[in-house]
Amino acid sequence: MADQKIFAGHRLRRLRRSSGLTQAAMAETLGVSPSYLNLLERNQRPVTASLMLRLSDRFDFDPRLLVADEPGGGADALRRRLADPMFADLEIDRTEVEEWLAAAPGGAEAFARVFDRLGAGTGAGEAERDDVVSVVKREIERWRNHFADLDAAAEALADELRLGAGDLYGAIAERLRVRHQLTIRILPIEVMPDRLRRLDLHARQLQLGEMLDSGSRTFQAAFQLGQIEARGEIDALVAGAAFGDRTAERLFRRHLASYFAAAVMMPYGRFLRACESTGYDLEVLQRRFGAGFEMIAHRLTTLQRVGARGLPFFMIRVDRAGQSSKRYAGASTSPMVESPDRCPLWRLHDAFDRPGTLIRQLVELEDGSRWFTIARTVTPQARSPGGVRAIFSLGLGLAADLATPLVDAQGIDLREGAATPIGLGCRRCTRIDCIQRAAPPAGRSLMLNERERGLTPFSFAVD
Repeated sequence: MADQKIFAGHRLRRLRRSSGLTQAAMAETLGVSPSYLNLLERNQRPVTASLMLRLSDRFDFDPRLLVADEPGGGADALRRRLADPMFADLEIDRTEVEEWLAAAPGGAEAFARVFDRLGAGTGAGEAERDDVVSVVKREIERWRNHFADLDAAAEALADELRLGAGDLYGAIAERLRVRHQLTIRILPIEVMPDRLRRLDLHARQLQLGEMLDSGSRTFQAAFQLGQIEARGEIDALVAGAAFGDRTAERLFRRHLASYFAAAVMMPYGRFLRACESTGYDLEVLQRRFGAGFEMIAHRLTTLQRVGARGLPFFMIRVDRAGQSSKRYAGASTSPMVESPDRCPLWRLHDAFDRPGTLIRQLVELEDGSRWFTIARTVTPQARSPGGVRAIFSLGLGLAADLATPLVDAQGIDLREGAATPIGLGCRRCTRIDCIQRAAPPAGRSLMLNERERGLTPFSFAVD
């Protein structure tokens, strides 16, 4: 928290009210003036480090909650929701969102929940199916996909395992056997054709499919170890989420156990140092940590430890139809990761035509922000009994002015170089001269003239 300003008026107000205190009484307890506390509660002053210590000491309060408990996931998450075409004519800027959060945090949280439940851009049936996923996604977003307690526990475990053996998979297997009486058994595909992992408690076996590569076997073994040894941390995070739905809890637990497994394979400190020393060389990181491209990409979005932050990457995974199955904004503020639609000029889709090839691109959004992106295909370990394999395009990106350290950005003029002008899908894009346009923008009046034909079939009012 030392390198960022923390505005948490809603959380302070909630703490004060739950303690049954007036502003004057709480101010006296904290050793500040009532007027200063009033400014804090209205988000007109940031919470200082010294005040965090006093809150922790006098109210038994965890300061990390000041960051983790932003209504609706915070201003950036609310702005991504407000980018939906149904709000296109309102032109709500960041200042308005921040004022809304300060004045009515409960209303902002209510809006976020309703928006997620209705599933913007989807039909009613699809919204109902996606509700649990949206709720869990919002909780992950609330933490910006960084769980400090899990990272710390995984890092300590990884150091302990390294002392026992140089082979991480072997060390995990031995720990499962000795401490938890679980042996790992690799089963042929004809015995376990439709599973990658199965826990057989009767036989005390963790059964893994033979089609898993070495990195995936390590991940699955670490996942099982995390379910056992990080149960306390995971239980606390699930309890704090207060889903009230068993399916949501199980989905969140799976995410947290996966997070822990990745953190064991790529311990925070060592992984960040490797990123910085290699220029975030994705191929080197894969080799050094025995992980797949998708594991590395996901881990890059989690590097937000206080005092030791990595670059703020976002990640998105899409199929050939453009449907996203994974989206992690991390600490990035890019709207590209949250938009339900994507621009065909973003070369995220070109990766399907060049499997395994890293595709680099500098893009510019309508607001003038520039982003450096990388795309590559990934193929999951699983395959259907009929032999069908899935293929996805995985995109990584970060603000262009932060991409200078990247080895993959070498040779690209990130500040002045030509950038591809893209939008957030045709319904959200108001670029009037885009020849790739497939639909007019929402909230804009069409202008039809039988005597003329422009570059696109949709001419519309600029204002």
